[in-house]
Amino acid sequence: MSARSDGASTRDRILDAFEMLLVEGGGRLATLEAVAARAEVSKGGLLYHFPSKDAMVDAMLDRLKEQGRADVLTMKDAPQGPVRYYLETSVDTGSAFDRGLIAASRVAQDDVRARETLAELRNGWFAVLAEHYGDDALARTVQLIGDGLYFDDTTGLAHKRSLEHVHDVLGRLDAL
Repeated sequence: MSARSDGASTRDRILDAFEMLLVEGGGRLATLEAVAARAEVSKGGLLYHFPSKDAMVDAMLDRLKEQGRADVLTMKDAPQGPVRYYLETSVDTGSAFDRGLIAASRVAQDDVRARETLAELRNGWFAVLAEHYGDDALARTVQLIGDGLYFDDTTGLAHKRSLEHVHDVLGRLDAL
């Protein structure tokens, strides 16, 4: 399927291509030429939307913040509750949001803007967990468990029963 077939705007196709290249090979692979080729636009077309790689990073992080705000709202109102929602989504589902998170983590190795964006996202999730539990220490523990699930999943280290195990342990904690 070509990048043009999903009806996305040229700007979004470019950002999608940029994120995909970051996920696949980091910043060295995500050159302006490679992004233009992946997005199926000319380099001039890319530069019309983003005059530099730095501008693409800014736009990618802005889009990620929007996705993060939407995720926090979904988490607050999740039928299974915010903790289960948070843990169940602490895996790479292949969504655009997950791709953005992984791409931002690649950029964060060398870019303070990306680190600040990831911290902002974590703070949003933490606020929901802390409000739910009324206990910052328990909320932070759940967040760290989610971080571990995400790391294991995105690095291929996940055990197929990891989430089930976490739910069992949290159930025991809730019973105390």
